[in-house]
Amino acid sequence: MRFPFKSLESAVAMLALGAFLSPSSFAAAKVQSFTGTVSDAMCGAKHMMEGDPAGCLRACVQKGSKYALVVGDKVYTLDTQDKATLATLDKLANQKATVKGQANGEEIEVSSVAAAK
Repeated sequence: MRFPFKSLESAVAMLALGAFLSPSSFAAAKVQSFTGTVSDAMCGAKHMMEGDPAGCLRACVQKGSKYALVVGDKVYTLDTQDKATLATLDKLANQKATVKGQANGEEIEVSSVAAAK
C-alpha cells in the first residue's frame, strides 16, 4: 500500500484542514432567523393559567422556566443569559417576535430579539 503524502506531518495537516472546512462545521455556526410568538418552555403554545397569557408566561419564567418561541407547531426553547435580551423577551411576552440565533435541535442560542414587523 502506498502512502499518498510525503510525510506524516503533511497527512496530519490535511486531516486538520479537512475537519476545519467540513460542511458540518459551517452548518453549526449558521445564524438563522425565526419569527413566532414569545412564550415559555413549560407552557409552550398553550398557557395553563387562566386569564392573561403574558401573565402566565411571566409567572412561569419567574419560577424557572426558560423563554420559548412558538413557530407554527414547533416550540423552541430560547437560550440566553443576556439581561437586555431577557428584558426584550419580557416586554414581548405573548407577542410576535423575530429571534436570530443558532438552532440546535429544539433550542436556539439567541443572538438578538426584536418585535416582528
